[in-house]
Amino acid sequence: MGYSYYYSLSFPSFVAIVVALYLLFTNSGEVFNVGRFLEETSPFVWGGLGVGLCIGLSVLGAAWGIFLTGPSILGGGVRAPRISTKNLISIIFCEVVAIYGVIMGIVYSAKLQSVPEAQLYTRNNFYTGYALFFGGLTVGLCNLFCGLCVGIAGSSAALADAADPSLFVKVLVIEVFGSVLGLFGLIVGLLMIGNANEFAAGSPTSTPLARALTSSYVH
Repeated sequence: MGYSYYYSLSFPSFVAIVVALYLLFTNSGEVFNVGRFLEETSPFVWGGLGVGLCIGLSVLGAAWGIFLTGPSILGGGVRAPRISTKNLISIIFCEVVAIYGVIMGIVYSAKLQSVPEAQLYTRNNFYTGYALFFGGLTVGLCNLFCGLCVGIAGSSAALADAADPSLFVKVLVIEVFGSVLGLFGLIVGLLMIGNANEFAAGSPTSTPLARALTSSYVH
């Protein structure tokens, strides 16, 4: 790692510290009010971000895995053309990672129902929004790392098969176990939204006036 890596980490940290100290010494520290941010952000934002991260990170993991294993299959196929066909299973494993994300994105999007803004900010809707966000983030990250794992294992399987055909099945077992990690993320994502209901209109007590009486962050 060169100086550019440390510079990319240290400069944003330095800027954040300078901004934080400036706000602190100018009596503007309330800008970093996490509670206000969470209460004033629409549940639709959390739900939409969760769906987007679920699909986006999963597709990124699949593409990264194909990017890693594809050149090894093509390069090894120059020396041993016999590996080109059976090693395509590594590409299929990578593509399954993206399918996991698309399936969960469809499941999550079913929770997003149109609700008037005045009746949106309820306890249940906030819970659903947070569950969709963190569930989508969990599924997306699991599929991202699963795609990397399958891509690296698939690349090794192709090169090992080109050198010694007897190694293909042994390395393929490792690749199969790596691909199961994405399935674990899918199961965890389903568990996280198991108790989350669809967005629904709240009672009259959840109007902006009532929220202003119970929350100091609403004006």
